[in-house]
This record gives sequence, C-alpha cells and structure tokens, in this order.
Amino acid sequence: MKTETCKLLILGAGPGGYVCGIRAGQLGVDTIVVEAAKPGGTCLNVGCIPSKALIHAAGEFAKARAFAEENELGIRGGVPTIDLQRTVAWKDSVVERLTRGVSGLLRKAKVRTIHGHAIIIDGKTVEIRNDDDPIRIRTENLVIATGSTPFELPSLPFGGRVISSTDALSLIQVPAKLAIVGGGYIGLEIGIAMAKLGATVTVVEAAERILPQYDAELTDPVKKRLSEYGIALHLSANASGLGSSGDTLMVDTADGEVELPADLVLVTVGRQATTSGFGLESLGLSQNGPYLAIDDRCATSMRGVYAIGDVTGDPMLAHRAMAQGNMVAEIVAGKDISWDKRAIPAVCFTDPELVVAGLLPSDPKAAEAKVSLFPFSANGRALSMERSDGFVRIVSDPKTDLVLGIQAVGAGVSEMAGQFAMSLEMACTLTDIGETIHAHPTLGEVVQEAAMKGLGKAMHS
Repeated sequence: MKTETCKLLILGAGPGGYVCGIRAGQLGVDTIVVEAAKPGGTCLNVGCIPSKALIHAAGEFAKARAFAEENELGIRGGVPTIDLQRTVAWKDSVVERLTRGVSGLLRKAKVRTIHGHAIIIDGKTVEIRNDDDPIRIRTENLVIATGSTPFELPSLPFGGRVISSTDALSLIQVPAKLAIVGGGYIGLEIGIAMAKLGATVTVVEAAERILPQYDAELTDPVKKRLSEYGIALHLSANASGLGSSGDTLMVDTADGEVELPADLVLVTVGRQATTSGFGLESLGLSQNGPYLAIDDRCATSMRGVYAIGDVTGDPMLAHRAMAQGNMVAEIVAGKDISWDKRAIPAVCFTDPELVVAGLLPSDPKAAEAKVSLFPFSANGRALSMERSDGFVRIVSDPKTDLVLGIQAVGAGVSEMAGQFAMSLEMACTLTDIGETIHAHPTLGEVVQEAAMKGLGKAMHS
C-alpha cells in the first residue's frame, strides 16, 4: 500500500476545507486535502452558487415576461420563453469555472489533493480508497470538514417524484406543479425561482410562519411577495407522504387532511451533519447532539483533531466554515488565536432578500434594547428601482447606543451583509453609523437613516 505523510490532513474540500488548505499552504504547512467528489463541496457544486445562478436566471425571465405586458417604464417586448436545459448548462459552466479555480488555488499554495473516499483508522492515520491502489496517510493534525447532506423524511424518502435541493438545481424542465415541504430559506429560494419560471408552487411549513427563526415583521415582506407570485402557503401543517396515485402530497392541517396536486415534491426540512461512513466513530469524539463538539479553537476532544463547518452544527453557513478553516490553518502553523467573532451574518436570497446580523429584537439578550427602523419606501434609489418594499432595522443598547444587531429585508440587501457584520465587529454605536456620510442616492442610505432615527435625528421620516 502506498503511504504518505503530512503535517495537516483535511477531510473534505468544501468551503471550510479548501480555505483551510489554501491558508495552511500559504503558511508553509505540509498539507493534504482529500475529497471524494469535486472541490468546493456542497456550496459550490450543488448549493450556494448554482442556486444563486438559478435565482438570477429566474429573475431575468420574470423581468422579460413583465416587459411583454403594459408597464410603467414604457418598455415593450415580445413574450419570452426559456430553455431550462440551456440555463442549467450555463449554471454548470459557472460552477465548473469556480471548481477549477479552487483546484488552481490549492496547487498554487502547494497543497496536495487526493481524490477518494477517506476511512479514519485512528487520530493520526487515514486510508484513502479510490479507483487506484489505496493510500495510507499519516498526519500530525487531522481536520474533519465533511459538511452536511439534505435531511430525509421517513414518510418522503428521496427518489422518483420526491427530490432534494440538489435534484431541484439540475431540473431541465419546469414542473407544472411543485410542492415544497419546508418553508425555510432553501425551500423559499428555489420555490420563488420556480414560480418565476412558471411553475405553480405550494409550500408546506410545520411552523406558524415561513422562515420561523426570524420574527414576523422581518418575514412579512417575503410572505407578501410569495402571494404576488401565486405561491400558496400551508402553515402549521405537516406533510405525511405521497397520495395513493403518486402525483399528490398528503398534508395534515388544523382543518384535517388535504391532498395537494404535485408533479414533484421538494423536501427542504434542513440538513444533517455528515458524521458516518468514514470511520469517525472509531475516534469516540465528544458530541454536541448530532454534531461534533469543539472549543474556541475548533479543537475536538482528541488532541490534534479539529472539526470545522457544518459537521460542528449551526449556523451551517459557508462563510462560517471558511473563517473556521482559516483559523485552524493558522493554529496548526503555530499562531495563538481563538474564535472571537461577534457576528456571523445570515442571508436568505428570497425575493425580497433578507439579512440578519447580531441580535434580533426577540432575542432575550435584547429584551431592553432600542429598535429603530427605516423603510425603503422613503429612499429615492429604491423608488427609482421599482423595489421599495422592506426596511433596515437596528437593535441597540438604550444606554450606550452600542449596535447589537442589524437586519434588513428588501431587494439587493444581501450586499449590505458585510457592512452589518463590520459594524458589529467594530463595536459601532448609532452615532458611528449615523455620522458616517453615505453616498446619495444609494440603498445604503437607509442604514444611516435607521441609525439617525435611533438617535432621534431622523431627516426623512
């Protein structure tokens, strides 16, 4: 059997794993990254990037359809059609370009990459099985970055008419009737895109509102837009399985069981950490529920074994995994650092988009906090873009005006996520934001206006 040795071995080349590998290589750490599929992981290959490509294409198609009818802009065009197979091919080309880029960056950092399925022998030894002869790797430090997979419902196992988000992003025909089980961000992002492409969409959510981790004030603009797209909601409802004919979804509601027509059923009820199938149980690591338990250096209960990304639990976000991967690489390189992030922004690429950073008004830690909100309907740039729904909201300490959280819902607000996180990381006060000159006319002025409103100095409300 062929053998290799390294200082750092990373299992998984998703956002956390490849960033960890690149940074380690830049720091001169002898590093190997093992991946059974393509570099980039779920996010790049079947998640974040392809879903945003589909969302973009669906949005452009919806605009073209709107211009085929009477509109206030005076634009006239013919009735558009879409070749979804060609759209998917374009989406795949974007993904391929980015995966090639990740591979190139790993090579540039002098990181060795091995394609194959890893089996952990012990905390210092991993066997890689592929189409060639197996490889045994001895390492000083092991990073588990195996990510997560879509959660499967026992009553709706994947296969046939029941699909996962991965399957949904590779459809070459728009389903006439799409039922979505789960009203979280993944289901809503795909559901809105499919509705824009012409599908009749129904969403089934067990909670009493969509995006249940957020408050109603924040999610109501999204709910209103769903109605405008003809997306039907069944809230406080549970899907129990396919109907006897196979082309319907059975749903238990407060008013009894209903049968929803469905050519396809998309199940998006969350993701589960990938902790089995590669010998992890042999290490006997401490767990936090279904996730690997880690400390503020991403170290597990075994010396020299680290874990990053979705396998460590919520929030399951690519940018969290990237930050963890960067930190672990520096720790292995000898730097004395630990996790000290004050904010991890979360973005829902729904229509309108939604961004959350820091504390929500409903958070127990914000019980006495001051909340200031400014609407996009009072912003010139938003009005000129025909998208003035939504707002920016700031949660602050009433005594010191320290910003504790910032949220926004509206068109294009995903691009504000960095500003929100930076404001929290730098411990900004309302005055810091309010007295910073924001360019006019921009959507960003609404952030300034929300801060000024919190100071009692609002100019445009």
